[in-house]
Formats: sequence, structure tokens, C-alpha cells
Amino acid sequence: MNETPEKPAAAKKTATKKTAATKAVAKKAVTTKTTAKKTTAGTSAKKATAKPAAKAAAGKTPAKKAPARKPESRAAMVRRARRINRELAELYPYAHPELDFTNSFELLVATVLSAQTTDLRVNQTTPRLFAVCPTPEDMAAMDPERLEELIRPTGFFRAKAKSLLGLSAALRDRFGGEVPGRLEDLVTLPGVGRKTANVVLGNAFGVPGITVDTHFGRLARRFGWTTAEDAEKVEADVAEIFPKSEWTMLSHRVVFHGRRVCHSRKPACGACAIAPLCPAYGEGETDPEKAKKLLKYELGGKPGQRLKPPADYPGQPAPPMAPPAAAS
Repeated sequence: MNETPEKPAAAKKTATKKTAATKAVAKKAVTTKTTAKKTTAGTSAKKATAKPAAKAAAGKTPAKKAPARKPESRAAMVRRARRINRELAELYPYAHPELDFTNSFELLVATVLSAQTTDLRVNQTTPRLFAVCPTPEDMAAMDPERLEELIRPTGFFRAKAKSLLGLSAALRDRFGGEVPGRLEDLVTLPGVGRKTANVVLGNAFGVPGITVDTHFGRLARRFGWTTAEDAEKVEADVAEIFPKSEWTMLSHRVVFHGRRVCHSRKPACGACAIAPLCPAYGEGETDPEKAKKLLKYELGGKPGQRLKPPADYPGQPAPPMAPPAAAS
């Protein structure tokens, strides 16, 4: 009996506590929400202020991205590729192999020596070499150390001397001292791969071939003719685009353009005659005046790579190698 009147009071007290707690939670939620809004607004304001400040600090607005090119069909790519070849033919009507040679053996030796060096350095080295050993028989009989000394300026002279001695002996023993005119025979010679074989076949025997050196491979990818890195795959892809009769001269034109205009590190895009046809336009310098300063050899008003260039070459012959300085 004494406990009965206390129950409603206890219940009322409990209800009052719950209501107070609920109000406190609600108030806290409102406060938190308000604080969050202020924080977000403050952060947004800071970001909005930071963007113009960053632009002002940079001193210029960010460069716009070049518009994406539309997907190109296979047929359109082939038409564009053949037009590039025609444009290059007009630009370089004098395109030629940039190694000095008078016969197939000299061209074979010079091409082997051209690995990991410039054609100019080879052309400056071979006159002394061919004066000492003009035939495969002469070269095969040379003292290895003497041969190494003669070709030292081209670099990697020990490995190259080994290849030259081996291929000279093979020409003497297996081919009667003559350079064979078939790719399957040439690639059996020490130091001779498809690139060297195609150079010899195309320029000494008139057999069409695509020469995939570092310049040709780079431009073939930039032009969108292939995505391959492997030289043989590049050769196969490009062979499907052009008629066989164009292969040798196409190689010369593309290599000429790679050496003079479409350089590896900084292409002279602003001075490139085929820029409108090139998917890679913009990888290099696009300002015409700055691009002109990047042009090399005859396009840049400088000597070419051959000491004895063809008669129709419009540039200056390269100078012979300077004699070694006398010991003091």
C-alpha cells in the first residue's frame, strides 16, 4: 500500500529524463549539421580562392588538350600512308643510302659497321679500311688486332671485327668471294640480320626490301602504320600497306625524314611538310621558327653524312675524319 502512490511519480520522472535526453540529442544534431555546413562552405571558399591564386602564381592558364582524333578505318589509314609516301618523295627526291660504297661488299661491310653509330662516322672510317682490304679474301686474312684498330672509331670494334672476319671468310669459302643476292643466304653470314640484308639487296641488287632501323620504326609508329616494337613485325605491317616496288625508296625517304625532321627526342613538328597527315603532330616543337632551328643536315644548312654523295644531293659533302692529334 505504501508503494502504490510512488509508481506514477517514478514513471513521470523517467519520462521527463527521456524527453530531456531526446532534446539534447536533437540539439547536438542540429549544432553538428550547422558546423558541418559552415566547414564545407569554408573549405569551398578556400578552394575557390586557391584556384585563381594558383593560376596567378603560374602566370598563365593551363594549356588546352588537343582534340581527340576520330577513329580511322584501315582503308583510310592506307590512303593516308600512301599520301605520306608521295609527300616524302617530293620533299626528298634525292633520297639515297647514306653510306659510301662502290660495290656490294663495301656496302655489306659499311652496314655492319653502322650498328650503334652514325653513317657519317662509318663513312669517315671505311676509306682507310677498304684501302687495306678491298675484297673478302683480303679482309678474311687480316690480323684481328689490325682490323680492330682500323674500325675502332665506329665503336664496339671487337665485336664488329669478329663479324667482319667471319662474314669475309664465309664469302670466300661458301660463295666464291661474292656477296649473295638472296636474303636467305645473306642472313647466314655473321653479323648480318634482316635489316642489313635488305639494305644490301635493295641498294646493290635492286631487290625491294624494307629497312627497319631505329628511325624507320619510330616514324612508322608515329604515322600510325604499326604499333609493333619488334623490327620484323614492323616490316611485315608496313609491307602490307605499300606495293613492293616502293619498299626500298620508302625506306630511304622515311629514314631521311627521321634524321632531318622527325627526331627522337624533339621532333620539328612546326617545320614538317607532312604535319597535317601525322597523328603524332604536337609531340615536338610546333612553333615554326623554333622548329626550323631543329632541322639537320641539308635542311638545316649543314653537311650531310656522305663524303661522296650522289650528284643530285643538294647539301654539302661531309668532311673526312680529322687526323689524330700529334702527341706532345
